Amino acid sequence: MAVTETPAADIISAIAMNDTEKKEPQIREKMRLMSASEIERTLVRLAHEVVEKNNGAANLGLVGIKRRGVPLAERLGVLIGNIERQPVDTGVLDISFYRDDLSVRDARPVVAPGAVGFDVNGRDIILVDDVLYTGRTIRAALDALMDHGRPRSVQLLVLIDRGHRELPIEARFIGRTVQTSDREIIEVKLNEIDTQEQVLLVERVD
Repeated sequence: MAVTETPAADIISAIAMNDTEKKEPQIREKMRLMSASEIERTLVRLAHEVVEKNNGAANLGLVGIKRRGVPLAERLGVLIGNIERQPVDTGVLDISFYRDDLSVRDARPVVAPGAVGFDVNGRDIILVDDVLYTGRTIRAALDALMDHGRPRSVQLLVLIDRGHRELPIEARFIGRTVQTSDREIIEVKLNEIDTQEQVLLVERVD
C-alpha cells in the first residue's frame, strides 16, 4: 500500500490552526441585563442627574471613550441639550488596543493620538464610557484628557459599573451597578456600532 506524505507546511498550518481554536475563549450568554427601552430610560435619567448636579449645562462638555462611550456621549449631549435648550459639546478620546471589560488583567491601555473635538480648558467635562471595570481605561483617558488642556472639573459617567476595581477610580453617574465574577463579561450592544441595542451578561467557559 502506498503511503502519501503530508507536506511539512500543511502540518505546521494544521497545528497552528488547532492551537488558535484552543485559545479562542468560549462564551455563553447568561442573561440580558438591559433592553433597548431600559437603556433609553437610563440615559434620560442620567442626563437629568448631570444637569441637576452641575446646575445646568452652560459649561459642560461630554467626552466619550471610543468605542461605545462615543455614541453614549452623543446621545447624552442631545438629551441634555433638549433639557437645557442649548447645544452641548461632545468629543472623543481614542483608547486603542485595549478594552477594559474584555481584556486580560495584564493588558495595558494605549491612547491613540487625535483631537478631542473641542477646547476642554476651563470646562466641566463629563467623561463617558460603557463599562467601568478595573479603572485602567479611565486612568489612561484622564491622562490623555490632560494632554489636551486643563478642565475645571472631570466627572465620570458609565452605563454599567461591574466592580473589581484595581485603581481608586469611581463614577459620579452610574446607569446600573452589576455584581460580577472575574469570569463574567458585560457586553454593551449599541445600534450605532452593533446594529442592536441591549446589555448582556456573558461568561467565559473553559
